[in-house]
Amino acid sequence: MSPPFNRLLLTGAAGALGRQLRPRLKRLCTTLRLSDVGDLGAAAAGEELRPARLEDAQAVHALLDGVNAVVHLGGVSTEQPWQPILEANVMGVVHLYEAARKHGVKRIVFASSNHVTGFYRQDEVISPLDPVRPDGFYGLSKAWGENVARFYFDRHGIESACLRIGSSFPEPKDRRMLATWLSYDDLDRLVTACLTTPVLGHAIVYGMSDNTNVWWDNTSARHIGFRPQDSSERFRAALEAKQPTIDLNDPTSIHQGGAFVRTGPFD
Repeated sequence: MSPPFNRLLLTGAAGALGRQLRPRLKRLCTTLRLSDVGDLGAAAAGEELRPARLEDAQAVHALLDGVNAVVHLGGVSTEQPWQPILEANVMGVVHLYEAARKHGVKRIVFASSNHVTGFYRQDEVISPLDPVRPDGFYGLSKAWGENVARFYFDRHGIESACLRIGSSFPEPKDRRMLATWLSYDDLDRLVTACLTTPVLGHAIVYGMSDNTNVWWDNTSARHIGFRPQDSSERFRAALEAKQPTIDLNDPTSIHQGGAFVRTGPFD
């Protein structure tokens, strides 16, 4: 059976999650086009390397030529001063969607973030239908990206999955991540489901594994078919021993965004 896509674009391919998805996405396409401003190494069989800066509209336009679908992990992925976030995450996402419109690309998987709703408390369970509450410039930029995706779906019919990724690491690093952890295998399952579901529309889905403690309700994205199979529970005993108490006067322990709620200012 031939793969579902001829050419699939992965931006942010040199980043931590891009490096995990790079070998996994090859089964979904004949050619995997890889882009980043970081070191992409050498192209393997079935790969194309196309470095591009997201703030460069012409470069992004050329990047999407001949592409069938996009997994967009590119951009600033941590809290930073405003200027680099503006260039990569605000200007860059518009450049990406405009290039997709001009080239007729009809499906984008956009790496949003749980920091779009980071100022909700850890004793609340929320869904993509709740109002956003960004915890910094980074979260604001991802909320902007979700709105760009909605606009391009409503006006131009470009389907998008906006993935509010939690904490995707080999294992959770602290007690907060018992709720937010997303295994690499579940990340792969999530992205694959978003690329291959027959009807995607404009969907927002939280990226988390099948954890015991949850703050996010993905019911509104059930049509995607994402079914996580891993859980953070096997790490609980070690993390609770490492962090036996939680300071409920610490904003990073109260809010879902953790340390992001008090990062900065940068002046």
